Amino acid sequence: MRSAGLITSLRAVAVAGALLLVPAQAVAAAPAAPAEPVEARTEVSISAVDLDGPAISTVKVTVKNAGPDRMRSLKVSFAGPVGWAVQPSVRTVDGSLAKGAAAETEFRIQVPERRPGFMVRTFTATATYTGGDGKGSATGTNLAAAYNGVAITDETNTTPGDFDGEGNSFSAQKLAAVGLTPGASVDALGARLTWPDVAAGTKDNVASAGQAITLEGAGSKLVFLGSGVTSGATGSATVHYKDGTSVQGSFGFPNWSFDPATAHGATLVKSTDGRNRPSGYGNAGIAYRVFAHAIAIDPAKQIDFVVLPSNGNLHIFDMAIAP
Repeated sequence: MRSAGLITSLRAVAVAGALLLVPAQAVAAAPAAPAEPVEARTEVSISAVDLDGPAISTVKVTVKNAGPDRMRSLKVSFAGPVGWAVQPSVRTVDGSLAKGAAAETEFRIQVPERRPGFMVRTFTATATYTGGDGKGSATGTNLAAAYNGVAITDETNTTPGDFDGEGNSFSAQKLAAVGLTPGASVDALGARLTWPDVAAGTKDNVASAGQAITLEGAGSKLVFLGSGVTSGATGSATVHYKDGTSVQGSFGFPNWSFDPATAHGATLVKSTDGRNRPSGYGNAGIAYRVFAHAIAIDPAKQIDFVVLPSNGNLHIFDMAIAP
């Protein structure tokens, strides 16, 4: 269960000191000092934005002090896509926040009439402060804005692609031949996911680097749709529930080609013929693949947000909750 639509239903909470990146919390039971003062990070979340314009939409930005010290001198700014007016641009929060406390600020954004083909809408909230986790700033954004790579290109223009660090990418034509067209539904491991609804040659996936993505709902599994680079595309995701608890789960994707399709426990979703190279389409007869993998979650708890693994070899196209 989740709100409909990839772009409008997922928003990211990127925590302090790492732009859009959030280090995953440590899980090893090693004889070390308590992890909380080191790993706790300020959380910035953005409420859902009503995109049915033309209208004035109210947006709430919440800042939670997860650090060990009181947070003071908190200022929160909010910005929408280029050309979208926001009032005010910055709000100051009076007083201070104890550890675990949160402050909510409110902004009004002028949403224009929907335009055909305009799918990626970036909303960013930035908090600056003293104290707290000691980092001084934190940023929140949405999943579409967290897209940081081009995995899919048109065979007539392959140069924007770089899925594997060597300029190679999936062919949009070959993906379409197996049903993976922009915005297509993908059923895998009991979840209904959405293929990126963006044009070929534009950013369409998240190379996992500890980003925190909010995703509301409850179920028994959290399913990831993606593919891997190298044979080491594995890591642990942390699911944070609205009651303040969390759980971690490990998953991985095989290399998009050559690795066994079940490597790391993944499930093959689609297989395409060949790939796009900087010089054009090639490698016909070799399969380049998309996979799904899931981690267990507590069906009795509502998810608040998910921190992705800190491994850029994992490329994620979407994630969804399965019953």
